Amino acid sequence: MEQINAVGRRKSSVARVYLTKGTGKITINKRDLQTYFPSAILQYVVKQPLELLGVTEQYDIKANLFGGGFTGQSQALRLAIARALVKVNEEDKKALRAEGFLTRDARVVERKKPGQPKARRHFQFSKR
Repeated sequence: MEQINAVGRRKSSVARVYLTKGTGKITINKRDLQTYFPSAILQYVVKQPLELLGVTEQYDIKANLFGGGFTGQSQALRLAIARALVKVNEEDKKALRAEGFLTRDARVVERKKPGQPKARRHFQFSKR
């Protein structure tokens, strides 16, 4: 197996992932997973597809992340890892799809409308 790449997106975050055979090392923007995502919850989100298939220690992952915040980045990375794992082994697709790891979450921030302070919020109405 050579290097396999995949892309994942969430909100305004984009994750490019390069998967190779290895020992389970995850590197994001030339930094370790624990230093890039100090939160244990975000580390768990990133590792979910690997743990579901039980291949956490079999692949090295190099990822380039840009755009968005830490939550969007972690979920974009999860999608990219899941897509790369499907490229490695097509039989894993059913298990990953059942958990929702292959579904692109299309929700993005709604735009601000003119004459309003935010997308849905209106200025306070004053009758007099």
